Amino acid sequence: MRFGILGPLDIRTDDGTPVDPGGPRPRALLTLLLLDAGRAVSAQRLAEGLYGAEPPAGAANALQSQISRLRRRLAPHAGIEATATGYRVAVTPDTVDVHQFETRSAAGRAALAAGDHRNAAARLREALALWRGPALPDLPDAYAEAARLEELRLAAVQDRIEADLALGEGAGLVAEVRALLAAHPLSERLYGQLMRALHAGGRPAEALRVFEEARRALADQLGADPSPELSALHLELLRGAEPERTGLPGQLTRFIGREPELARIADLLAGSRLVTLTGPGGAGKTRLAVEAANKIEAARTGDGVCFVELAPLGDGSQIPYAVLTGLGVREGLRSPAADTTDRLLAALEERELLLVLDNCEHLVEAAAGTAALLLASCPGVRILATSRESLNITGEVLVPVPPLPPEPAERLFLDRARAVRPGFGGHARVPHICAALDGLPLAIELAAARLRTLTPDELADRLDDRFRLLSRGDRSKAPRHRTLRAVVEWSWDLLDEEERELARRLTVFSGGATLAAVEAVCGLPYPEDLLASLVEKSFLEVSEGRYRMLETIRAFAAEDLPDPGGLRDAHAGYFLGLAEEAEPKLRGGGQLPWLERLSAEHGNLDAALRHLVRHGPEDALRLMAVLSCFWRLRGLHGEQVTSARELLAAVGDAPPPGLTEEYVLCAINVLLGDGVHAAGGAAGGGPAGGGPAGGDEELVARVDALMAGCEVPLRLPYILMLWSVAAGPRPATDERALALAGDDPWARALLDVGLGFRDMLAGRPREAEECFGRGLEGFRATGDRWGMANCLDPLGMSAHARGDSRRALELLDEGLAYMRELAAPEETADLLRTRGTVLLHQGDAAGAEAHFEQALTLARGAGLPDKVAGARRGLGDAARLSGDTARARVHYENALRECAANWFSVGETVRILIGLGRTSAAEGDTEEARDWFRQAAELAVEGPGTLELADAAEASASVADSAVRAAVLLGAATALRGARAEADPDVVRVERDVRAKLSAEAYDQAFAQGLRQRSAAVSER
Repeated sequence: MRFGILGPLDIRTDDGTPVDPGGPRPRALLTLLLLDAGRAVSAQRLAEGLYGAEPPAGAANALQSQISRLRRRLAPHAGIEATATGYRVAVTPDTVDVHQFETRSAAGRAALAAGDHRNAAARLREALALWRGPALPDLPDAYAEAARLEELRLAAVQDRIEADLALGEGAGLVAEVRALLAAHPLSERLYGQLMRALHAGGRPAEALRVFEEARRALADQLGADPSPELSALHLELLRGAEPERTGLPGQLTRFIGREPELARIADLLAGSRLVTLTGPGGAGKTRLAVEAANKIEAARTGDGVCFVELAPLGDGSQIPYAVLTGLGVREGLRSPAADTTDRLLAALEERELLLVLDNCEHLVEAAAGTAALLLASCPGVRILATSRESLNITGEVLVPVPPLPPEPAERLFLDRARAVRPGFGGHARVPHICAALDGLPLAIELAAARLRTLTPDELADRLDDRFRLLSRGDRSKAPRHRTLRAVVEWSWDLLDEEERELARRLTVFSGGATLAAVEAVCGLPYPEDLLASLVEKSFLEVSEGRYRMLETIRAFAAEDLPDPGGLRDAHAGYFLGLAEEAEPKLRGGGQLPWLERLSAEHGNLDAALRHLVRHGPEDALRLMAVLSCFWRLRGLHGEQVTSARELLAAVGDAPPPGLTEEYVLCAINVLLGDGVHAAGGAAGGGPAGGGPAGGDEELVARVDALMAGCEVPLRLPYILMLWSVAAGPRPATDERALALAGDDPWARALLDVGLGFRDMLAGRPREAEECFGRGLEGFRATGDRWGMANCLDPLGMSAHARGDSRRALELLDEGLAYMRELAAPEETADLLRTRGTVLLHQGDAAGAEAHFEQALTLARGAGLPDKVAGARRGLGDAARLSGDTARARVHYENALRECAANWFSVGETVRILIGLGRTSAAEGDTEEARDWFRQAAELAVEGPGTLELADAAEASASVADSAVRAAVLLGAATALRGARAEADPDVVRVERDVRAKLSAEAYDQAFAQGLRQRSAAVSER
């Protein structure tokens, strides 16, 4: 049988024959039983349905009588059974229209939630077609079930209208929806559907007027404003938008850089269902997510990509609604949160889709909850999230999005700059601009846009006030992305007050800080948890135990720094203590870890020194003194000239009590800054080289006088090395130097090296080699790699000069190993150049050239012009000896331009001039060669030793007027050098040619004459 109660009771047999149940009471009784078809209904409930809440006396007997009559009417097609508590009609629910309605309307609603609008419309029409009139008309009017069914009917009608709207049938729905609104004038959902139907029918003005009708009705009847959902629809219609699945935002500019991150995201999404891009504001997380999602969408996998922007949301409960909107599923107005979540799960349950959740950080807990629910319930969904901190749920894979490296950062700047200044070809300060902005893409784009009105120099000079400078961005962007300040404020507002306080204090550090430094300087015990929180929120980076803040964030947080003077005092005090602890360790076997530690704190040490120069000169003297050895080892002494000058001026002409050595080291740092770079090896200088720097004779004299009055032994023995480098050799001070060194093995070894260079420059190679050997033994005992390498370089040169090139290479390789461990660019360049010379003299021009190129790169990177000149001169020698005189001349001329005007450059300049002369001679221009050699000889007289004179004499021999004159010059050169130049192919060739032109006796006589003439010259000097 078939039963209908959605309208007057209707009973039909399977062949369609109607069945009459009897009068009003039997009809009401059967309706009550059919509402729970197949289930028992209590006698009390049946009685209340028939007679109301207070049944009359005898109602139970009357009920039994009605049941009996109804049984007879329905037999044999259906039966009514008595149960322990009441009665049950023995039919299944699918034979009753009300149960069919609820089943079909639920199926239609599920299809609607899933976006299957055509199926939803069909199921809902089938459900609504079961209605033949008002619900349950055979029951008393007060029966509550009738009201519930009418509400379900209205909801089904609205769902069907929703499906029809999605299918583009809005124009034909206007009259129906208006009629429904007349019956239900406070239904916001119907108002929304009418607005959409009118808009779809080409009547946008009427659609907007409906919103005003709704606003007035709600205000008049309920004293309420339209819901956020209805207001959002109003805004959509104002913009002319129809709800559909939110695609990826279109991009107006080229995507630059991030190739490694793009590849990693693609790989991770192939095997993981939740990937979160984390990083500071402005790092480009959204753009990277869009580019990664574009690649997935281009591959057309599954249902594609849905992009959901969470930044505008102020409440985590809105996230499911935002996702539904992004999916193009119109959510019912005023729907409860639970219903919204159910619809979201239904919409995604059967889909294979990449969901991009952008900007989760301000609703991170709610975003995490939604993501976890979707991943657990919807197996085809993958999520790509962007957030300044992780969602922190199981299965999440993080992809940090750091600032751009220099090369792509500069490419991004140039690309965006050309958009506002066509033809912009770059500028020398572009790398500085990008570095100063931390490589943050947003900051770089804002800066590039300012080239519309500023020059690159003006832009770079104004970056100290970056928040004012970068305050005009793309008006189409969200407010938080229009200015640099807005980007940082968005992150800042997500911190609690404790986190903000620590962030402010951390701005006192430059270049990052260790946990111990943070605890000591910031005055916060056990700051680990706060630091971890700042790292998680992308306010700090952490690497190998160091916490670092991007300069842009640091500048923002420093604007409200509490007690800046006290914090900077604490900072300077901590790093003074660290440097004092490190100082003795830098001269022994433990120098590598301590060099690494001081290098990591380079920015903090410089900041501490600058602060103390202005606010604590005596402590500044202490700090500069204990850092001087570090600067020398790392090739950084040139950076400190300004501070040294300022400090010397602040202290005056005399050292404070007890700080004589510290004062001397400050003065030496000034002298070293006057264009002098300590040299070693073949450069013709070293710890005992000599000559005042920059002509500052008065300061040199003051240093000499103070050194004469120093207490012995020195507390800071490396002062001896820096003193000789800055002020030149002082043979008369040997006894004083020994007293200053005392019994310190490191200082004694240093003096041996100084004596070795002095003997080498004076043409006493045997004595020099002995000194360097003793120095090597002393430095081996202390474990000082720098000292050992500075001995191995000249010892290798000595072995090569004797013709033992194999031993020379062994010694140089050991020295190079030490210098590479120390990462000392200056000495490494020297050793590479010496090794290249050995290879060149062995005939390996290609190997030599490779060494000179490496030395050139190191010297150029360290800003050492005399080392650059030496490397270029080596390249010139290699080209010349290979027969390429044109290329050799270019190298020599470039080297000559690099030579600085200081005493260390004398020897290098002499050798460059000689190279130019030998090039001219190889090209057949003997007169030009003689002129170059003459200039070299005149300059060599000003050199610190006799080696340059020997080089000039040997070169002049190659173009001498006669073979006898050539032999005399060769003899003089040997006397000046103290040994024959047996390994130099230029000298060997000249000697061979001269011997071929003279008899053995004539050659020996002329050579001996040269030896005697050199001796006379030395005695005169």
